Amino acid sequence: MLFCLVDGRARTSTELAMAANVSPSTASAHLNRLKMERLVKVLIQGKHRYYSLEGPNVASTLEGLSVLAGGRRDRFVPNTPNRLRAARTCYDHMAGTLGVSMHHRLQALGWLSADYAVSQDGGKALAALGIDVDAMRALRRRFAYACVDWSERRPHIGGALGAALLEVALKRKWVSRDLDSRTLGVTSLGRREMLARFGLRV
Repeated sequence: MLFCLVDGRARTSTELAMAANVSPSTASAHLNRLKMERLVKVLIQGKHRYYSLEGPNVASTLEGLSVLAGGRRDRFVPNTPNRLRAARTCYDHMAGTLGVSMHHRLQALGWLSADYAVSQDGGKALAALGIDVDAMRALRRRFAYACVDWSERRPHIGGALGAALLEVALKRKWVSRDLDSRTLGVTSLGRREMLARFGLRV
């Protein structure tokens, strides 16, 4: 189950039970023990519980063990339709590959910390887009959090910040909504702007 999580994608206990070829109750017992030993962490989102490795130190230890042990791990292959997987809305924020990539870039740029605080540089960059971070913090709504993406199994940005980023992308015509689904289409302007502003290739 641990090796199944090395790719950085979160999985449910049912998926991990299938990967380990054990019963759901056995997987649950193992996951509770792994959590107690701080090898995995769990994120509860609605009725789902998503498990991932506790951190990069666990991943590097497992990678080292895999070199010694040999063998291969099955890769995660999502079965979501391509257009929906590429970019879509999740409630009122961006999801899919686009949302996950945006999350990763904001953290890589140092604009958003691991605990979802916005840095001084991040605040300036967001203000340049018309996003008032202080006003969002004053809202009753949660400011920002990791929302596990069901197709990518990695986090995108939820909360007020995620909603504000989607609003900016729509207003500036970086993305367009599909009339019949939650799919978002990235425009050529959006590709240029996201590359220029975030270093994000879409």
